[in-house]
Amino acid sequence: MPTPRIERASGLPAPLARTPFGVLRPVDAAAVYSRPRQEFQRLTERGILHRLATGYYAVVPPQAQDRMWLPTLEAAAYGIAAADYGPTRAILMGLSAARSHGAVPRALAVAAVAVEKNRPLLSLADRDATVRFVRRDTTRLHAERLSTDMGTALVTTIEQTLLDLAHRPNLGMVPAEAQDAVRALWARAAAEELERIAGEQRLRAALKRARSWAGE
Repeated sequence: MPTPRIERASGLPAPLARTPFGVLRPVDAAAVYSRPRQEFQRLTERGILHRLATGYYAVVPPQAQDRMWLPTLEAAAYGIAAADYGPTRAILMGLSAARSHGAVPRALAVAAVAVEKNRPLLSLADRDATVRFVRRDTTRLHAERLSTDMGTALVTTIEQTLLDLAHRPNLGMVPAEAQDAVRALWARAAAEELERIAGEQRLRAALKRARSWAGE
């Protein structure tokens, strides 16, 4: 199933403009440009591409080309992971998922995205923030599609997010935010779904912790 995406900028060859979620790497343009890195630099200077990190560029929406455009950290993180592993093999999780669900009001400096391989932290070039890639079996995670400013991303469900945060509250390096997010998500979570996921993924201790944080 193709990932829905926002309208892309003109000035890009059709194969690049059709890239799911609109994050490109120079290797993706090897069949289009003889010198893709130089072409990407030129397109960045023209405002058609936005450099997210070394080797990753976001396609700027046409309506944003006349101003400074900065995608959300969550969209950037998902787009980078989707470019490397495919849009169905990357899932926003942890506090990034909680923020996508509206449970974290302030912007974060670390994004978490589930992928199937270990890899180092990635520092972004357009802001003081990093992307943490968390090795997970993405086929077992409960996820849904949510809209972002770059298109539709896969995000762990409210119940999966709540349990993940209770299981690893330090993952985003702000455990107090994780606890607050669990409390915010608790009232919106389905009790039966929480029990089912906790049983499937051996997260009963996390469910007990979340229940305690929520004052249940």
